[in-house]
Amino acid sequence: MARQKISFICAQCGTVHPRWQGKCDGCGEWNTLAEEQAGGGVGGGHQRAPKKGRPVELVTLDGEQQEAPRIRTGIAELDRVTGGGFVRGSALLLGGDPGIGKSTLLMQAAASLARRGSRVIYVSGEEATGQVRLRARRLDAADSAVMLAAETNVENILATLADGPRPDFVILDSVQTLWTDSVESAPGTVTQVRASASAMIRYAKQTGAAIVLVGHVTKDGQIAGPRVVEHMVDGVLYFEGDGGQAYRILRTVKNRFGATDEIGVFAMSDKGLAEVANPSELFLGERNGKSPGAAVFAGMEGSRPILVEIQALVAPSPLGTPRRSVIGWDSGRLSMILAVLEAHCGVRFSQHDVYLNVAGGYRITEPAADLAAAAALVSSLAGLALPADCVYFGEISLSGAVRPVGHSIQRLKEAHKLGFERAVLPASTEEIGTKALRLSQPETLVDLVASIAGSSQISAREEAA
Repeated sequence: MARQKISFICAQCGTVHPRWQGKCDGCGEWNTLAEEQAGGGVGGGHQRAPKKGRPVELVTLDGEQQEAPRIRTGIAELDRVTGGGFVRGSALLLGGDPGIGKSTLLMQAAASLARRGSRVIYVSGEEATGQVRLRARRLDAADSAVMLAAETNVENILATLADGPRPDFVILDSVQTLWTDSVESAPGTVTQVRASASAMIRYAKQTGAAIVLVGHVTKDGQIAGPRVVEHMVDGVLYFEGDGGQAYRILRTVKNRFGATDEIGVFAMSDKGLAEVANPSELFLGERNGKSPGAAVFAGMEGSRPILVEIQALVAPSPLGTPRRSVIGWDSGRLSMILAVLEAHCGVRFSQHDVYLNVAGGYRITEPAADLAAAAALVSSLAGLALPADCVYFGEISLSGAVRPVGHSIQRLKEAHKLGFERAVLPASTEEIGTKALRLSQPETLVDLVASIAGSSQISAREEAA
């Protein structure tokens, strides 16, 4: 009998290695290779003679194409993130930390779809049917016509889906628990996850049912799962949140049928997840406008403007090397802003510890927050509170110039709707088209520092001395 070949597969990217090594050649991660039996199942055993293929029809690019049919859940935040609802025949991957609320969100979506007349099947691979029923009762979803099953074998799941009317929406919780007879590996390994996900995606394409695969993401990233099947599915959604906060953010990472920069905001309660229609009010709910070092940033997430508070604390450092700590923003951009303030504005931070935080646990990725961060830093160093009715946005270059950013009108309209009366934005911004706010447009960072501190900064330092 021929000896089975041993291979080592990366749990992060799925790259196959002939022997074990500490670092993966595909993704560069360390200690992610797991031993797999290459013989038997898919890609193993004796190779049969290849079957002759058949020619396929070739078409042109200018043919008529209808918009992809969608299934709306009725949950506005979820429909926004998916681009208007789940596309029929598509496969989505929902990832997130354990206990973040993935199963709760999908149960609420399944109940809403079932009440709208869709045939929904919920397959649980981690919990018994009794546990899922308890969650459904807590979420007031027990009266919906959602069909429930507890199974992990892919062949049994496919046979169940084929037995009866075609389902419109299928939930598989979770992909790490699935296993198929065609692969000789343990459930949760890279080979099993990839083969099981491929079989379910093939079913979705053939039948037109929308399928959602749930995947866990651990802190150390050692469990194979979402990273392996991300390139196979049509969309990837990540459910984010802090265990100490009540809100959750659903973020799009990949979407073949919509935008990839939309977010949905939810608030966790004892009755499940509640939609947050206006996230700006959530992030600004407990703001103290009289505290130094706090600036309101008018940001954008996809097509949605969001106002968040950037908090800075600048304190004298007893250490030879002052601390630099950032939460919710890029630490590299903070270092750049501090260097520009020292080089072009004469504001010294070399003897101070600098802490920067985005209130509410929100994470900012766009460079338009440079102006708000600089304003918060100068305000904290000078001990002067910024105007409570003012918002800031703009990018800062290494020369100290304030550069324009996009979606200025949407940012200003959101600020005016929440009661703000002033805005600080780049001077080279095109015609705004609104007179609802009093605009201040500094050309350089020096102008911003002068308007914040001015002579009051000197008097504040003298009083402190």
